[in-house]
Amino acid sequence: MNPPGDRLEAMLGWLRHAGCRITPQRLEILKVLAVSEGHPSAETIHQRVAAHFPTMSLATVYKTLAVLKTAGQVLELEFSDRDNRYDGNRPEPHPHCICQGCGAILDPDLTSLDALASLAARQTGFHIQSLRLDFYGLCPACQARRAAASGNKPA
Repeated sequence: MNPPGDRLEAMLGWLRHAGCRITPQRLEILKVLAVSEGHPSAETIHQRVAAHFPTMSLATVYKTLAVLKTAGQVLELEFSDRDNRYDGNRPEPHPHCICQGCGAILDPDLTSLDALASLAARQTGFHIQSLRLDFYGLCPACQARRAAASGNKPA
């Protein structure tokens, strides 16, 4: 994970270079993204920023996320059955472990994705432009809840 200050400066630098205005609301959105470890949704980001800027709209969050996503400064995780989530700490493609119980998202420390993408390209002839690798299961807390509800020990 990148230090929050480095990520904040990287996002700010890109926005300045692109000629984007740095409003106090936008700066607060960037701060939330730079320190968030739980891959927040746009709604979660809005709730955190609204504590400081109560009149800020959810649209402001979505517009800022769209600009950052286009710039490669935030990674969007799209889901069909849950709100999309955003990773401002590690905007490059990387694997995720996603809990099917509570929706928690964690980043396992796996570094061989480039080799996997190269292998896929060689086997298929594809020019790989991006990738996404997700592992689905139950986090330890959901395993414990499920075991407690059934009277069994967690796996």
